[in-house]
Amino acid sequence: MTELSNPTFPFGQEIAWQPNPEWMAASNLQAFMDRHAIASYDDLLARSIDDIAWFWDAVLADLDIRFEQPYSQVVDLSDGIQSPRWCVDGRMNIIHNCLDKWMDTPTADQPAFLYAGEEGQSVTLSYAELNAEVCRCANALRGLGIGAGDAVGLYMPMTPELAAAFLAIVKIGGVILPLFSGYGPSAIRSRLADADAKAVFAADGMYRRGKRVAMKPVLDEALAHVPTVERVIVVNRTGGADTPMQPGRDIWWEEIVPQQADTAPTASTSAEDMLMIIYTSGTTGRPKGAVHTHCGFPVKAAQDMRQVMDLKPGEVIYWMTDMGWMMGPWLIFGSLLNGAAMLFYDGAPDFPDVDRVWKLCAQHRVTHLGVSPVLIRGLAPHGPEPVQRHDLSALRAVGSTGSPWDPASWRWVFENVLDSAKPILNYTGGTEISGGILASSFFKPLKPASFGGPIPGIAADVVDDAGQPVRGAVGELVIRQPWIGMTRGFWRDTTRYQETYWSHFENVWLHGDFCAIDADGLWYILGRSDDTIKVAGKRLGPAEVEAIVNRHPAVTESAAIGVPHPIKDNEVVVFVILAAGVEASETLRAELEKLVTDELGRPLKPREVKFCAALPKTRNAKVMNRIIRAAYLGQALGDVSSLENPHTVEAIQNAC
Repeated sequence: MTELSNPTFPFGQEIAWQPNPEWMAASNLQAFMDRHAIASYDDLLARSIDDIAWFWDAVLADLDIRFEQPYSQVVDLSDGIQSPRWCVDGRMNIIHNCLDKWMDTPTADQPAFLYAGEEGQSVTLSYAELNAEVCRCANALRGLGIGAGDAVGLYMPMTPELAAAFLAIVKIGGVILPLFSGYGPSAIRSRLADADAKAVFAADGMYRRGKRVAMKPVLDEALAHVPTVERVIVVNRTGGADTPMQPGRDIWWEEIVPQQADTAPTASTSAEDMLMIIYTSGTTGRPKGAVHTHCGFPVKAAQDMRQVMDLKPGEVIYWMTDMGWMMGPWLIFGSLLNGAAMLFYDGAPDFPDVDRVWKLCAQHRVTHLGVSPVLIRGLAPHGPEPVQRHDLSALRAVGSTGSPWDPASWRWVFENVLDSAKPILNYTGGTEISGGILASSFFKPLKPASFGGPIPGIAADVVDDAGQPVRGAVGELVIRQPWIGMTRGFWRDTTRYQETYWSHFENVWLHGDFCAIDADGLWYILGRSDDTIKVAGKRLGPAEVEAIVNRHPAVTESAAIGVPHPIKDNEVVVFVILAAGVEASETLRAELEKLVTDELGRPLKPREVKFCAALPKTRNAKVMNRIIRAAYLGQALGDVSSLENPHTVEAIQNAC
């Protein structure tokens, strides 16, 4: 067992928030437990993993997932725990449950989709209006010869047309291929070619901080090497009159979608038919295409929103995301299956002012806001005043994904956004999970940066290198039972799927996160285990170092990496972004080195503290430690397609 290098982080903290009994009593989850005569959250968690067939059958009923043909068996494990079959013999297109079933109910007139553009425009669509848009788009696709089983790419900013296209692909029985809106040509090409895409929805461009960013030329360069793509439907987002259009292949959205009929049949699909291939980046090789089905990803997303986040019909959830990240599909499916409304914002979160996020929440009466800790570290230096300009009384909770919290940033949100009264719903999982493994909830107390524990239905544990459970120490996050949202594998790469998750421990999913559980049963994610720094036999999480450095008032954010050392295996190098107006100096460098050394001990003293202008991040604000390490060591960078700004690599190379 490896002891935590720094026992003061995350352990040793006081509980900051206690569950509100009235909120618990009125929650979706309490109603679920009452219905099944379950006395407590812990009892529910135990039953949900002891009898997975009972639990997921109960979840499907709780979400009112309706089947054209009922399933004969909830789950079939005859091919092994690694390859379960769900909703056996069942037929169901998830769009029926997202839209069709609401049409003859009062929900049809309730908001389903809210949109805000960077320039100030807004759109609200009811369930009935969104359904009509989806039907028009589905009819347009069918008119172009796109149908069941065809893979269709989505290369667009977060606009109303994106939501309609996403749902229309599912309605016709197609396969969604979400693409990050900031991808370059090679990343787009590899994903579309790997999935044999037949069509792509695109935009002429997008706006970021008031500047037009062209997208269609990037797609054209990619498509020069993807002969399977026959049609491209282009949304005129930025008035791009100069947008190149290839005759016979490209057509403007405005020329084909609006004039279609506003009703369309929903294709009949098996519950386990492929719904989506969503790609994640690897350190080497081609991206991994996680395969998801109609009764998988959407059900898990909706369960997490309903049972963990307590999203109720009529409420508004806004998760800051891009459709190329799993939280985009998660937002669409989860909100609609719960009869709630989603908010899309197409723009920068701090433009034209640093209060943009809080302004959006106030304007649209957002009840559930999802952010990344990295965004908060960028907003917190501006103080609480931008938050205080706006009425956030509708906000019930702040969710978080993307990277581990540091306690200071967690407290800033808790105190300034949530008035120290409402919970931060820390949430971690992944593309292959279809949502969360661990989460905070309305039922468990919270400490800064903590998770309440596993989500019902997820048999999570923390283990040592031998696969044995550990507490009060660092270990690997694993899952011991299958769940309905588990990826059905990697597209055309079964061997890689097995090696990635199932080759380390027998019949146990190894997730690749560095995790710990404290004496009060609260859980903590301390970064990717493949980012773990081992110094002279001690295992150190980057987040441990970063939390110490980020407490210094001169620091905005930081990233810690391990670099080779001939005796100690590795040493720590820390890259630091300084606050506005602060100049780099040897004195400051020494202060930061001393902070780390004093808390972690001399064996873990950093080799270097380097000052830089930016850190390589994905669009969802994850700092890419492996790319920082490669850039520092002068090694091959590997797959950089998920970087929001590839030029940030130069900031690491030029750090002083």
